[in-house]
Amino acid sequence: MLSDTGQGFGGLAAAMMLHSDDASAKDITGRRGVVDVLHHPAKAKRVIQLFMGGAASHIDLFDHKPALEKHHGEKSDFGEHVEAFQNGLGPWMKSPFRFSHFGDCGKQLSEVVAPLGDCVDDMAFVHNMVGKTGVHSQATYLQATGFQRPGFPGMGAWVSYGLGTLNENLPTFVVLPDHRGFASNGPKNWGSAFLPASTQGTMIFPQRANPIADLMPNADYITKAGERDGLRLLHQLNSAYNEQREGDSRLEARIRSYELAAKMQLSAPEALDISGESKHTLQMYGLDNPGATYPDVINIPEEAEYFGRKCLIARRLLERGVRFIQIWSGNDNSFPRRNWDSHENIERDHKPLATGMAIGTAALLKDLKQRGLLEDTIVLWTTEFGRMPSTQGSKGRDHNPYVFTNWLCGGGIRPGISYGPSDEWGYKPLDRDHPTEVYDIHATILHQLGIDHKRLTVRHNGIDSRLTDVHGRVIEALV
Repeated sequence: MLSDTGQGFGGLAAAMMLHSDDASAKDITGRRGVVDVLHHPAKAKRVIQLFMGGAASHIDLFDHKPALEKHHGEKSDFGEHVEAFQNGLGPWMKSPFRFSHFGDCGKQLSEVVAPLGDCVDDMAFVHNMVGKTGVHSQATYLQATGFQRPGFPGMGAWVSYGLGTLNENLPTFVVLPDHRGFASNGPKNWGSAFLPASTQGTMIFPQRANPIADLMPNADYITKAGERDGLRLLHQLNSAYNEQREGDSRLEARIRSYELAAKMQLSAPEALDISGESKHTLQMYGLDNPGATYPDVINIPEEAEYFGRKCLIARRLLERGVRFIQIWSGNDNSFPRRNWDSHENIERDHKPLATGMAIGTAALLKDLKQRGLLEDTIVLWTTEFGRMPSTQGSKGRDHNPYVFTNWLCGGGIRPGISYGPSDEWGYKPLDRDHPTEVYDIHATILHQLGIDHKRLTVRHNGIDSRLTDVHGRVIEALV
């Protein structure tokens, strides 16, 4: 009797603590973040991360290098031993694309990303990004999670964990992969790792007939009454299981995911339905006769459709309270390539991908701005590393982890600037002692969301783990 009574009161006390307003309760539910009070006033509420899988070439898109035009075809001389990924240390190679000035800020962009020219006065380019490796899987992990190895949460999971949700019927963190294939590491890039399972990204494939897998029952013999009775029984079994295992978030997170899925059966189809968008909006995103909008640059309309549709869906999800969205581009490993890993031919590979990306991205930025959402939404464009200024073969470029470009826009990011130049070749930062690392980008984004990146931590494996590891600084010039 004493034992049963003691356990009963002990269980009651544990339940009281678990459901009190502390971090552990919020970890389990995932509805509220662990940051009760923002560390400082926030400039942004939401984030969209555009990830170019395979390594987009900075010097062929955003970082103009006249020296490569002047010395095109000459033997390359880096002034030091270069550790190349493959054999990409041939002669200097100018970009196959023309560069022109855009906006009041006079930013030079390549012709294949010319649609972004209308937006450069709202954008901040960071040209001195450096990585740690030329291996795709490690470099992709680093940009997505802040670490080069598996087992760490994606940036969207950290934001979900810290700030919680802005809506009741859709996920906090949504991922829109390239429907033709995953980037290196696949879903591990947006997993929750040691954070609560509810913080991981939810995949949606707008180009597929079934955009969200397993959202609806697909067996004819399941009736509505049968489904309702089955869910009721499952709830009873789950409740009994939970009562014996307070503090274990895994089942609770699974339950929450099913509850969210039930709500998404009504809300997600509406969010993904673009049939009510105006013809002007569809054309702007490249979804209705894209060549009419950009006749000089569009050459493969389907690339505009692939990326533009995801951008339009992202805007609709933001309007409905999704806090963090990732859009992935270029993960088709067929040949000729439809990814950014242009070892053989920069012009052939980059032109359709870059133009499709630029049309969709420019539309997204303009649309967010006209709806008043860009003020508190950060858009981050990134890739795992850059490409070398010398040739691989005769028309391609090898991996360059030594310098590449990111750009940010909205959410209190300073507009119309270029920060941290690369050297004359686009090989390394001009100031090699003060490069920008992914930790700095992550710290700056968390800062704009009202979070001190050093204070958002989780005790794991004996250390206080965080998105920025033991590194990171807020880039004051960007905010």
